[in-house]
Amino acid sequence: MNKLISTGLIAACVCLYCGCTAPTKNIDIANDEGKPVLELDYRDFDGAASKMVQSMISKGTFKKADGSRYVVATGRIVNDTMQRIDTDQLMFKIEQELGNSGQVVMTAAVGGQGAPDQMIYQMRDLRDTEKAEEFKGDTMPGKGQIVAPELSISGKIYQRNIRYDKKLQQVEYYFQLRVVEIASGTVYWQDEEFVGKRGDKKMTPW
Repeated sequence: MNKLISTGLIAACVCLYCGCTAPTKNIDIANDEGKPVLELDYRDFDGAASKMVQSMISKGTFKKADGSRYVVATGRIVNDTMQRIDTDQLMFKIEQELGNSGQVVMTAAVGGQGAPDQMIYQMRDLRDTEKAEEFKGDTMPGKGQIVAPELSISGKIYQRNIRYDKKLQQVEYYFQLRVVEIASGTVYWQDEEFVGKRGDKKMTPW
């Protein structure tokens, strides 16, 4: 028995070092021909973000009569799926595309999960301490300089699992976003992007 175990371990080691495992490959994100997965992957996030930004812009959500740009904050994005999703992944893509559009300015002073850039407040916390003397006075941020956001983007990602037939399951993902004017609470824009997948019912989509 020990001889059989030893032989099996040797065979396993030989297989491992001789290339029996699948090789690691870089993903060509410009032309990814990899098979779809039941979970949400980067292609789903990129696709949903791009379509929603295009919808916001095409409907004139961010157009001002005087031609100036809105200051926009990212509100809370709720993850109501079975996956451990970092919703910042979706919002970073949206913020990036909105910024590149030239129609808005994103703020890092406030956000649904706190200020994206804590340095804004850390420097202000130093103003009333002895450490402030170490900084050149006119370079310290003064009071009343932070620009308040005019619009907020918030939303939700949720998932539904449906038995499709005896062999397949259907997994539905819904990306929901809205743009709200903070001063009035008025909804300027809202949309839903759907991503649907079918796969073996034995697979676990999380």
